[in-house]
Amino acid sequence: MSNSSSISHFLLLPLADTRQLQLLHFCLFLAISLAALLGNGLIISAVACGHHLHIPMFFFLLNLALTDLGCICTTVPKAMHNCLWDTGNISYSGCAAQLFFFPFFIGTEYFFLTIMCYDRYVSICKPLHYGTLLGSRACAHMAAAAWASGFLYALLHTANTFSLPLCKGNAIGQFFCEIPQILKLSCSHSNYRELGLLAVNVCFGFGCFVFIVFSYVQIFRAVLRIPSDQGRHKAFSTCLPHLAVIFLFVSTAIFTYLKPPSISSKSLDLALSFLYSVMPPALNPLIYSLRNQELRGALRKLMTLYFQKH
Repeated sequence: MSNSSSISHFLLLPLADTRQLQLLHFCLFLAISLAALLGNGLIISAVACGHHLHIPMFFFLLNLALTDLGCICTTVPKAMHNCLWDTGNISYSGCAAQLFFFPFFIGTEYFFLTIMCYDRYVSICKPLHYGTLLGSRACAHMAAAAWASGFLYALLHTANTFSLPLCKGNAIGQFFCEIPQILKLSCSHSNYRELGLLAVNVCFGFGCFVFIVFSYVQIFRAVLRIPSDQGRHKAFSTCLPHLAVIFLFVSTAIFTYLKPPSISSKSLDLALSFLYSVMPPALNPLIYSLRNQELRGALRKLMTLYFQKH
């Protein structure tokens, strides 16, 4: 193909070669998407309906659940469609939509994970200043900044990626449209704009990661100074779920994009992309609900009211 204007659709990488495996992948995607929709939907409902959960920690958790829903709804439906109907086609506009919304929700989720770390830091290390530093206005401003930053991040990358001429075919080596895969189709030899954006993103992402590590060092030092076992247990019960989610999110994403080329393969790339794009939205609600007593209580109350009405 001579340039991107002649491309009307892209070809996504098939997840399996046989019809039986394709249907198996469809069932797997269906189960994971239903788990993600149910888990995140319950968290959103519990936080919205439970007035005692209208505090910063659960406000940010509600926003995190929204980003998880966005991630799962961006990539999984098309993958399920392709597995069910034995096709790999995705329209140019559909690919552009995936290319925008996935970085938008992933970037926003990372920003919220950083903000939630700050919330835990203030709650444990500066409890007397919690109401001042994390008032309703401050929380609203931080949430708006996270969504706006994710939007700007996605917009810049999407505009830059699709402004490059594409002349190396239309086959994408992934089950959804991803920026690195589209860049491989470009015939431009100088992607200085993309390298510049990547450098800024790496610096900003690394800065957030350093802030998270530094905050948790201070948090654990403060927790270990708590005299009562009950107080330490309560502090750990609110920190460990957040730390587990960060580890799952960051470790899979870092290994996906920074793994050595010598160990790269299509099957490994597919597996890693599946781990960081599909699994966290399904596992995050489970991690939080298992460790947080207040959230478990709100979910039980919500389910009880639902069954009483029906």
